[in-house]
Amino acid sequence: MKVFSNLISYLLHPLFITIGGTIAYFLITPKYTPLEIQSASILPIFILTVIIPIVTFFILKNVGLVNSIFLETATERKYPLYIHASILLLILYKVIPNNYVSELYFYFTGLLGATVACLLLLLFNFKTSLHAVGVSGLLMYLINLSIHFEINLIIAISIFIVLTGAVLTARLYLKAHTRIELIIGVFIGLISQLLTVRFWL
Repeated sequence: MKVFSNLISYLLHPLFITIGGTIAYFLITPKYTPLEIQSASILPIFILTVIIPIVTFFILKNVGLVNSIFLETATERKYPLYIHASILLLILYKVIPNNYVSELYFYFTGLLGATVACLLLLLFNFKTSLHAVGVSGLLMYLINLSIHFEINLIIAISIFIVLTGAVLTARLYLKAHTRIELIIGVFIGLISQLLTVRFWL
């Protein structure tokens, strides 16, 4: 069980949620998007949200500000979340402006809102589960895309419901979070995407 819990924690790490939602959009959308446009979005988003945070993590670890990629304490989360919020802002303004792909733009807007919510909770020394925020946010985004494009994504949505449950179970089993931290994480992930729906759905 421990091996499974660690595996699911790594595979569905919050780092991969941004690029996961981006790829999901281009796979699902019925809109014609040239391969060049897809590459112009996916590649910079991958670099900005996966490569740069990994490099930044090692820098922060070397200077003693973080100890684990799972950011186990509330104090460790502050700087990575500040950096993540800055990267999301950069993506919103430079990579996918609103007049480019609105569905993707508001997905990232929701992710930014979730990140800000997690930062605000840190002021009260509350360690929200970033795994729960990420996977539940992506789940809600898939549901929104299914409704928006009127496409049956029941299999993908069902799989993500199971994966969301697996992530929550894994984080609880590893004693990385309490139940309330996981519940608040799911709530933030779902609500942050729901709040943006009225602008594009």
